[in-house]
Amino acid sequence: MTPKVRTFAALLAATLTITSCPALWAQDASHKLTAMEEFQLQLPTDPQISPDGKKIAYVRRFADPMSDKRYSNLWIINTDGTDHRPLTTGNRSDASPRWSPDGLRLAYLSDADGKQQLYVRWIDSGQTARITNLEQAPDAIAWSPDGKMLSFSALVPGQGPHIADLPAAPSGAKWADPPTVYDRLVYRFNGTGYLKPGYIQVFVVNAEGGAPRQVSNGDFPNGGNEFGPSRASWTPDGKYLLVSVNRHPESDHEYFDDEVYEFNVSDGSLRPLTNRKGPDNAPAVSPNGKFIAYTGFDDRYQGHQTTKLYLMNRDGTGSHSLSDKLDRDVQDPQWAPDSTGIYFRYDDQGDSKVGFYLVDGTFKKIADHLAATIGAGGSGTFSLARTGMIALTYGRPDNPGDVAILNNGAMKVLTSLNEELLTQKKPGHVEEFSFESSKDNRKIQGWIVHPPDFDPTKKYPLVLEIHGGPFADYGDRFDFEKQVLASRGYVVLYTNPRGSTGYGEEFANLIHHAYPGDDYSDLNSGVDAVIAKGYIDTNNLFVTGGSGGGVLTCWTIEHTDRFRAAAALYPVINWYSFALTSDIPFITKYWFPGLPWDNTDSYMQRSLTNLVAKVKTPTLVMTGEADYRTPISEAEQFYEALKLLNVDTVLVRVPEEPHGIARRPSHHIAKMLYIAGWFEQHKSKM
Repeated sequence: MTPKVRTFAALLAATLTITSCPALWAQDASHKLTAMEEFQLQLPTDPQISPDGKKIAYVRRFADPMSDKRYSNLWIINTDGTDHRPLTTGNRSDASPRWSPDGLRLAYLSDADGKQQLYVRWIDSGQTARITNLEQAPDAIAWSPDGKMLSFSALVPGQGPHIADLPAAPSGAKWADPPTVYDRLVYRFNGTGYLKPGYIQVFVVNAEGGAPRQVSNGDFPNGGNEFGPSRASWTPDGKYLLVSVNRHPESDHEYFDDEVYEFNVSDGSLRPLTNRKGPDNAPAVSPNGKFIAYTGFDDRYQGHQTTKLYLMNRDGTGSHSLSDKLDRDVQDPQWAPDSTGIYFRYDDQGDSKVGFYLVDGTFKKIADHLAATIGAGGSGTFSLARTGMIALTYGRPDNPGDVAILNNGAMKVLTSLNEELLTQKKPGHVEEFSFESSKDNRKIQGWIVHPPDFDPTKKYPLVLEIHGGPFADYGDRFDFEKQVLASRGYVVLYTNPRGSTGYGEEFANLIHHAYPGDDYSDLNSGVDAVIAKGYIDTNNLFVTGGSGGGVLTCWTIEHTDRFRAAAALYPVINWYSFALTSDIPFITKYWFPGLPWDNTDSYMQRSLTNLVAKVKTPTLVMTGEADYRTPISEAEQFYEALKLLNVDTVLVRVPEEPHGIARRPSHHIAKMLYIAGWFEQHKSKM
């Protein structure tokens, strides 16, 4: 066991000792992937093609083993694949590269000076200027059409509720910090922590520097909310900014009721361009200034509602959906340079794609395999040049992602960021298959990750890995966690049971007000389908999943004893307590028929505490101590219940980690190895 790996093990040793076998943590020198490859993987994202279509600037993410942190730098490459080089270097976080309209400058965000600020780089000389010096980090940058201004979003701090004036401490005394008071429904958020008082607003700043000027106004999240900033869209004349914002008085409780607003850049005056119950997001003005594309849906308080692509006239009239027949969620609309239509991202049956709608409603698929991820549930991004060329992140099950271009329908991959690593450490082969659910013979899509050197004449242990959401999807994308399990000799099964997205609204809403439930039949049928292939050791079946997958892991072991061990990661155990402690309490009107005290039976019948007495399976329960999405009290309830029932169980608390347990690379490594270690401990030796 190397000294560095001992450090990783010590991070959680006080909570749980998984195994006495040093080999579990040892670095594998063979051709198989190990958890320590966390520090070797490189991930491209946000590829931004220059207006003339000749260069692509993109963000390159990496993890540093010495600081145990994640960073990102900016890289640039010509669209013919030449001159691939860094624009920034070092342990810092550079993000959001955006080309000026003339293609001569690149704006971006960076914490190079200790706090995230807005920078501009002159491409010909390489000279860089810091444009802002703000206390609150800017985000969501966009160039004005003439290249003279930049818009961005930033928090404008507020005072918060005032209850009493406190006395000052005596001279020389050191008193404790004063209490903090909150009065908003969402007062803390996963990954962010407890929220500061104030609202995100939209600003503009001269592209050569100077004092920023606030454009939006009012006690509303004009520049975005806890889920992320709203990037403003400049009108071609440079006079207005279009922003999606919820300015309704009941915004706390109708959290998704955003409208598209027009803000006058010169004086901040505004007017709404949409008015309906439901989100109107991501407005994009056509280059000719005649139309606005945006996304949204009419809110019916369903568990899943398909996000459609809408088109309206520049003045807000004539709004209509272009994508009714697609029945897939539309994201990131971007106009064609000639204003004839809109490009966008969407997921379809486990694959992320680029689509295109003409303004008359004609649809065309443009590209497949849009991805850049170390998880099968991820997606990718793209951008457009004025020439019509598209830059995108392209990925496959054996490749986390690379930068590619699409030119006149032809795809060309430009980079090979992980080629050397994945040549030496060969990932397991991923097989796509489908099977019928025992519930209703519905077709379910799934994937099987085989161990390296797989031999179908041998018998292998099986891990069923369940995605979260629950309204999300897995797909034919690279998944590091599953590959690490496969490298340890497991066949790994992952599927898209009912409730998954990418199969239409009807399929997703099969679990509306009924989750967890029949999705268990889909998952169990998938296990049966893989067993039928003949290479699974049926004495060694295991199950795991995180978040919604953690819920279904617990639900599964409440309905069957076929699994030798389970690892439930950051699950929801009690829907009643979840509704009152999670950072997304407003989902009660989407996932349930109403508030918990008015619908107690509905909440409790679907809670894992309801059937916990049926559990016999040895279970590891793991969660982050800073998880506000599925708070740590949820995992602790399941652990305590299993201990009271004398079930073999352990609780793993990961310090400082929010939902997902991946903020610190060493914690992500520990997550993978603790799951593997727990399963190894409970393997049948027969």
